[in-house]
Amino acid sequence: MKAFTQSVSDNFKDLVQFLKSTSFSKALLIGVAVTVPIALGVAFGHFEIGLALCFGAFWSSPSDVSGSYRHKKIGILFSAALVMVMTFIGGYLDLTAVILIPLLGLLSFAIAYLSVFGFRASLISFSGLLALVLSFAHDPQELEVYQYALLTGLGGLWYLLLTVIWHYINPRGQTEETLSETYVLTAEFLETRGKLVGPQADREKLQAHLHELQEKLTTNHETLRDILISSRKSSGRSIYQSKRLLIFAQLVEMLETAVANPVNYDKMDVLLKAHPEYIKSFQNLIFEMSAQLRTIARAGTNAKKLPKNSKLSACFKRVQTEILTFKENGGTQDIEDFLMLQNLFEYQEEQFEKLKKIKWLLGDAATENLEFVDRETAERFVAPQDYDPKVLLQNFSLKSTIFKHSLRLAVTVMIGYAVGTLFDFQNPYWILLTIIVILRPSYGLTKARSKDRVIGTLIGGAIASLIVLVVHNSYLLGVLGLGSLIIAFSMVQKNYKIGATFITLSVVFIYAIIRTDVLNVIQYRVFDTLLGATLAFLATLWLWPAWGFLEIKDSIQSGVAANKNFLDQIALYYKQKGKVPTAYKIARKEAFLETSNLSAALQRMVQEPKSKQKYLDEIYELVVLNHTFLSSLASLSTYIQGHTTTEASERFQAIIDRIEQNLDEMLDSFQHMENLSAMEEIGSENLFKEHLSSITKEDTGAADVFSKREQRSLQEAHLVWEQLQWLLALSAKMRKLTVQIKFD
Repeated sequence: MKAFTQSVSDNFKDLVQFLKSTSFSKALLIGVAVTVPIALGVAFGHFEIGLALCFGAFWSSPSDVSGSYRHKKIGILFSAALVMVMTFIGGYLDLTAVILIPLLGLLSFAIAYLSVFGFRASLISFSGLLALVLSFAHDPQELEVYQYALLTGLGGLWYLLLTVIWHYINPRGQTEETLSETYVLTAEFLETRGKLVGPQADREKLQAHLHELQEKLTTNHETLRDILISSRKSSGRSIYQSKRLLIFAQLVEMLETAVANPVNYDKMDVLLKAHPEYIKSFQNLIFEMSAQLRTIARAGTNAKKLPKNSKLSACFKRVQTEILTFKENGGTQDIEDFLMLQNLFEYQEEQFEKLKKIKWLLGDAATENLEFVDRETAERFVAPQDYDPKVLLQNFSLKSTIFKHSLRLAVTVMIGYAVGTLFDFQNPYWILLTIIVILRPSYGLTKARSKDRVIGTLIGGAIASLIVLVVHNSYLLGVLGLGSLIIAFSMVQKNYKIGATFITLSVVFIYAIIRTDVLNVIQYRVFDTLLGATLAFLATLWLWPAWGFLEIKDSIQSGVAANKNFLDQIALYYKQKGKVPTAYKIARKEAFLETSNLSAALQRMVQEPKSKQKYLDEIYELVVLNHTFLSSLASLSTYIQGHTTTEASERFQAIIDRIEQNLDEMLDSFQHMENLSAMEEIGSENLFKEHLSSITKEDTGAADVFSKREQRSLQEAHLVWEQLQWLLALSAKMRKLTVQIKFD
């Protein structure tokens, strides 16, 4: 009974959280935006005007996504303008099929090609494609084409007005939700690391999940940067935004600290067999920290619901007591195990301090005690999108993923319309609509959306058929249609299959109000969806396919280059000391971001047919090595920031130069593969090993003498040189592995 009550309570909390989400509020805005014009149009006898406003609002809504308020407004304005232009052009496309089909393809390509300007531009492009395709669905009777087009533009402005009003009603909603998601993802990241500490049958699966979470966290971090930093830029500094920026900085540091402290799981397993109680205590500590982050996510802005520090402090005290007991009872053979436990404990203490600061900032932190982030410094962390028209020319090649996708989409749309016209389909535009919704630049996403769309349409069609056979009241069908539409748009990003189901339901209910042959409508909609999904899927296979193997080369280069830049900044800071420069922090951000992008590229490649997964084992190993390289950099970075370090020696810079030479040769190998192969035959890697070996011996001897005067210097020498040796070994291995992969 207790388990059932807990389940009901959890589900209720999830429902409340969903109703508070920006996805649901956006769906409500769309519901209001499309319903009010239709209702007013019917009431005043101008249905077609209401319909035009409704379509304009609906088509302009896709660009309303998470991000800065300013970018959102600009995106909706551009969407409204593009929708108006496409509706105007589409209204005059009453041409013969021989002329119409190529023209349709040309327009589809031009609109889709706007996606080269970034994610928000791709959503504006989607709005234009919707307007173009659905201009075939309605032929204005009362209005001239130009009047109808102008009204769709006004519909976009109507949706923008609703967005602005909602922003002033709930200005913090987006920030709080994105922060809440980041708390939960960080909690899951820490919890997964906690599970890895214990005995596991499938650590590889947990490690893969850890990389997936790191990718999601990095994406969330980018969204938060855009929201928090761009908001400060447009509206000036507010205490609320400044505090949230400081909280965000703590969450970023929690991720870096976790990545910087990898655990030796083999040694941990040995310790686990002898002393399982210590590992259990550590897991309890990690899981409690994770639980507190989830509690913070649920608390939101309510400081009274924030968890207390007392429970975590008790966990820390218990672990600390057990470590001291282990040290006192163990002999010299246990010193390595003791150091491992002590290091793990100190890492958890660092995370606890960050967690306490988050709770302090969310509570009653006095403004005079806060050190706010400088605006100009913060703005440097947000990379501006390049909207120079030259970008269009630079990507006008089959080497560009967006160019190939635009070309693929244009040809598929032409084929879809030709088939629909040739076989006299009832609604050929449904085929085109399915194509533009499903067809994505990557094979894996297109395949998943095709499957989800078909399943969702079949389920939605079956449910709708049963309901329209029983319900004949137009008002009730209207309510069901509107409710289905709201649920559909609130779920389409979270679960596309459910979204597709409710989209089908809403369409059928609306048709049921205006037509008597609604069962035929369902039949044609299912068939059109099947055909459109099939064409979209086949297009990704046969029309200029963008296989991950060809795309991942750029991701590897970007990841390695970002890590190299981060290494440069670490070496520079180690030599210069002082306050951590902004360039250092930006380099760190870019390294994490590009490593995350590389993981995403690998996941796209894994989703493709086996025959297209060339050199998968080598590429997987290269991605793992790149992750490990970043972990080692983060470890070195964390240490030199948190400790007073000695002067950098010439030998330190010599090893840095050797590591960078390996990375430079690796990057160069993508253009000049034969040069790297020749160098490999010379055996330069052995020279690097000999060079490091001599340096390590000399410095170890020096450190032994120096340790008599100061233990901390020995710790520094050991950690820094150990990380350098590891980085050199990793860079050499990555360089050698690159030779085995033939990207051309």
